[in-house]
Amino acid sequence: MKRRDLIGQGALVLLLGRAQIARGATVVGVRVWPAPEYSRLTIESDGQLTSTQVVTVQPPRLAVDIRGLDLTPQFTELVGKVQPGDPFIARIQASQHAPGVVRLLVDLKQTAVPQVFTLPPVAAYRHRLVVDLHPVKPVDPLEAFIAERLKDAAAAPAPAPAPDPLGDLIAKQLERPRAPAVISRAEAAARSKTDRLIIVALDPGHGGEDPGAIGPAGTREKDVVLRIAHRLRERINGSVVNGNPMRAYLTRDADFFVPLHQRVQKARRVQADLFVSIHADAFMTPTARGASVFALSQVGASSTTARWIANKENQADLIGGIDVKSHDRLVAHALLDMSTTAQINDSLKLGSALLGEIGNVGRLHKRHVEQAGFAVLKAPDIPSVLVETAFISNPEEESRLASEAYQEQLSDAIMRGINRYFAQNPPLARSRPL
Repeated sequence: MKRRDLIGQGALVLLLGRAQIARGATVVGVRVWPAPEYSRLTIESDGQLTSTQVVTVQPPRLAVDIRGLDLTPQFTELVGKVQPGDPFIARIQASQHAPGVVRLLVDLKQTAVPQVFTLPPVAAYRHRLVVDLHPVKPVDPLEAFIAERLKDAAAAPAPAPAPDPLGDLIAKQLERPRAPAVISRAEAAARSKTDRLIIVALDPGHGGEDPGAIGPAGTREKDVVLRIAHRLRERINGSVVNGNPMRAYLTRDADFFVPLHQRVQKARRVQADLFVSIHADAFMTPTARGASVFALSQVGASSTTARWIANKENQADLIGGIDVKSHDRLVAHALLDMSTTAQINDSLKLGSALLGEIGNVGRLHKRHVEQAGFAVLKAPDIPSVLVETAFISNPEEESRLASEAYQEQLSDAIMRGINRYFAQNPPLARSRPL
């Protein structure tokens, strides 16, 4: 299809800036990352690439002309990596459009907003050309959370008339009138304490393009922490605080990349009561071992190790890949100074409760909560901690982290820590505009 034909169908032409055109670059990897929030296509090469993109609405399609490349078997591999369940990509076709120019035709299942950018070499990656396909209407974390709760409510048996904060939350979101439940004076008094849904945001670190730390046996941090988060979600969703139901919200529930600031924004959008980021650390030597819990610091790291770990975790955006040119500078600025003394104090209490329980199932690297400038902990109104479950770089601890039995024990410990925190710091009554 000629470019003028695409434009004739109402295409929007998006051109990248004038970067140096690669000559004779070789593709070293191709990847497709489908996710409910967006789909990502990545071309990794040994030289910098430039591209021109054309989008059509009818039919929904994206054409990407990549300069400096010849058609190779890797592109056939890319075509085969499209999954049937991908919410955005229906099919990818690759062709040698012109000498040194490979054209990718991406047939879309729905109209999407493309974001195409390049990333310089970082960590284990070489040059990357990234194509992100976002929905026209961005996914609202709160709407997604409510939709998940609606699905659970539909599958559950009909409850007896009783105080139902979850049902009230759903009814308000749907703007439907809800008949008041008939309750006694004793029940009314109990409801007046804290009659609402308690939300715990779970943040499995890394994901997608960013594997996190990788153990000697090849265990990837992003996989382990996601499995732990899923197990912990089951426990949270089956728990109550002073008679009020708890629900877990995951910043990612599959293998895709979420920028650090979006993790914070998601937790704030669902008005989480707690934020627990789950990781598995790595160090330069295999002897380092033990779990740690970190809170935010406004005045510097509490130790050299805490500073080193914070710096490493804060580089996730560089590895996972975000378009720096289009990134909202206001968001980056806001993350610098949003924290409050009260939030940090509550975070330290939460961290202490978690450490006390995690130490019962595994070794601790430090027996006190450490502090450093973790970007993901900067929600000003949510007690937030980062749990390094173990050193995945230690062969023994890597083996434990990969074990379902230990993941169960660790999830139980974190759940006990959350309950212990709420027992000492009851959640306040809160009005959520839902």
